[in-house]
Amino acid sequence: MIQARQDLLAALGAAISEVSPACALAPAFEAPKQAALGDLASTAAMQLAKPLKQAPRDVAARLIDALKAQPAVQRWVDSLDIAGPGFINLRLKPAARQSVVAEILAAGSAYGRVAEPGARTVVEYVSANPTGPLHVGHGRQAALGDSICNLLETQGWQVTREFYYNDAGSQIDALTASVQARLRGLKPGDAQWPETAYNGDYIADIAADFAAKKSVHADDRSTTASGDVDDLDGIRQFAVAYLRHEQDLDLQAFGVHFDHYFLESSLYSSGKIDATVQRLVAAGKTYEADGALWLRTTDYGDDKDRVMRKSARPAASGAPAGTDAPQYTYFVPDVAYHIDKFDRGYAFALNIQGGDHHGTLARVRAGVQAAGVGAPSGYPDYLLHKMVTVMRGGQEVKISKRSGSYVTLRDLIDWTSKDAVRFFLISRKADTEFVFDVDLALEQSDENPVYYVQYAHARICSVLEQYAAQHGGAAAGAEWLAGADLGLLAAPSETALLRQLAGYAPMLQGAAAGYAPHDVAFYLRDLAAAFHSYYAAERFLGVEAELTRARLALLVATRQLIRNALALLGVSAPERMSREVEPR
Repeated sequence: MIQARQDLLAALGAAISEVSPACALAPAFEAPKQAALGDLASTAAMQLAKPLKQAPRDVAARLIDALKAQPAVQRWVDSLDIAGPGFINLRLKPAARQSVVAEILAAGSAYGRVAEPGARTVVEYVSANPTGPLHVGHGRQAALGDSICNLLETQGWQVTREFYYNDAGSQIDALTASVQARLRGLKPGDAQWPETAYNGDYIADIAADFAAKKSVHADDRSTTASGDVDDLDGIRQFAVAYLRHEQDLDLQAFGVHFDHYFLESSLYSSGKIDATVQRLVAAGKTYEADGALWLRTTDYGDDKDRVMRKSARPAASGAPAGTDAPQYTYFVPDVAYHIDKFDRGYAFALNIQGGDHHGTLARVRAGVQAAGVGAPSGYPDYLLHKMVTVMRGGQEVKISKRSGSYVTLRDLIDWTSKDAVRFFLISRKADTEFVFDVDLALEQSDENPVYYVQYAHARICSVLEQYAAQHGGAAAGAEWLAGADLGLLAAPSETALLRQLAGYAPMLQGAAAGYAPHDVAFYLRDLAAAFHSYYAAERFLGVEAELTRARLALLVATRQLIRNALALLGVSAPERMSREVEPR
C-alpha cells in the first residue's frame, strides 16, 4: 500500500502540473470522512480553483481526466469520483489494499519508517527539579516526550533526549534547609520548621541516610554523606543526588531514558549566562531603568519588555562561590540554555512542559532572537500540556503520603501498571485536561482501551498457537506466509481491516509532524476494533487451506502493526492475557 500510495501521489502531481503548470501545489491525499466514499481523497481541485478562476468541480473533472491517463492510476485505482464542492475520491482496486499485507510482512518492525537520516533535533522533557518525587504531571511529560521522540525517529529525525534540571537557586536552598531541619530532629508542624520547607516523608528518608553516611548514585552524579548536620554544601549535594537517584528509578520503572542531562549550575560555572547578557547588551537589545536591566522583548512580539537583572546579591547556589552575583530573573538562564542548544548543532529544538510555562515562551524566544546567534524564528518549539486529575474509587486523589502534597508517578504505576499509565497519559491531546481513572485502568474489559488493544494482540497469538498445535508444532513461517494468495482477502471485514493497516504509515507521518502521539492511541483502538470485528465475522482455521494461509498472513501483519504502534508508546504486547480466548 505504501508503494501504491507513492505511485498515486506521483500521478496526482503529474495531473496537477498538466492542469495548472504555473501553480506549484504539493500532491497530498487524506482519508475520506466515510469509508463508503473511497480509500483516498484529494482537495487539489478546491485549492486550484481560485488561481485558475474556475469552479472547483470543473477543475476536479479536468484533474480526473488527467489522472485516468496515468499508468499508476490504471494499475491501482478502481474508480474516481467528484464529491461535494470538489473533493476527488479514489476507490482502490482490491490488489492495492491487499498489497499492504506483503509490505508489512517484508518490513516487519521497520514498516512505515523513513530510511534516510534526517535533521538533528533535541527534545527536552520532564526536566524536574531535584526537590521531590516525580508527580503525575511529570509522568504525562515523560509519556509524551518519549513517544514523540519515537515518532520523530520513524521519520528519520536524529533525536537527542535531554533532561534539564535546576540544581541551583532558592528551591535547592529550601531542600537543603528541609533536610537540615530533619537532621536536627524537627518535623512539619514544629515551631522551628522552616516556612518554605518540603514536608513529604522523603525528606526524613534523606536525612536518615545522610546521618548514616551512606553513598548515593544517580545517572549524572555520586556522593557520600558526611553525616555533619552543619555541612550545608554536603547536605545540598547529597539531597540532590538522592532525589536524582529516586527520579532515575521512577523513570526506569516507566521505561524512559535520556541521552543527556543538563545542569543549570553549569550555565553559571561556565560563564554562559554572563556571556549571554553581554551579547544582548552589545547588540543594543537592552536598557537600564528603575535600577534594573531590561530586554526589549516587545521587539519580538512579547506584550511587554522583561527584566533581566534586578540587583546584586550574595552568590546563589550554583553561582561561583565567594562572589557577588547579579540577581538574574529566571528566564535569563533559559535563554542561555537555548543558545547553548543551538551552538551544539541543534537547528531544531522541542520543549515539552506544563501549561504553567506559557508565559516564558515569548521572552525565551525573544532572547534567543535578540542574541543574533542565527537560530530560526520561533526557536525553540514548545508543546505545553495540561495537568492530570487522578480518580480512584470515584473520588479525586490529591495527596500522596510520600510527597506530602501530590500524587506521584510511582503511585500511579504501583496502583495500575506501566502499560496502563503510559497509554492513558498520551491518549488525549496534550493541551486538554485529562482524568486518569485508576479503576478503569485495572479493568479487564473492552472499556479499558489499553486492555482492548493488547487483547487483540493476544487473540492473534492464540490463533497462531492453535494453528501450530493442529500442524504438529509447525508455525506459520515467513516463507509460507509470503506465498499466500492475498486476492482471497475479499470479505467485508477483511476490507475494513486492510483499510486500517493501510492507514498506519500516513498516521505516523502526521503524528510526528503534529507532535501528536494521541493519534497513535486512536489508531490502535481503531485497528483493534477492526480486528475484533474480523475475529467475530470469519473463521481462520478449519477452512480451505489457501484461505487459511491468506487469513493468517493478514493476522500476522495486523499483529506486527499492533506491536509496532504499542512500542512507539512504550507499551508491551503480551502474547497471553487472562480472558479466555475461544478457538477460531
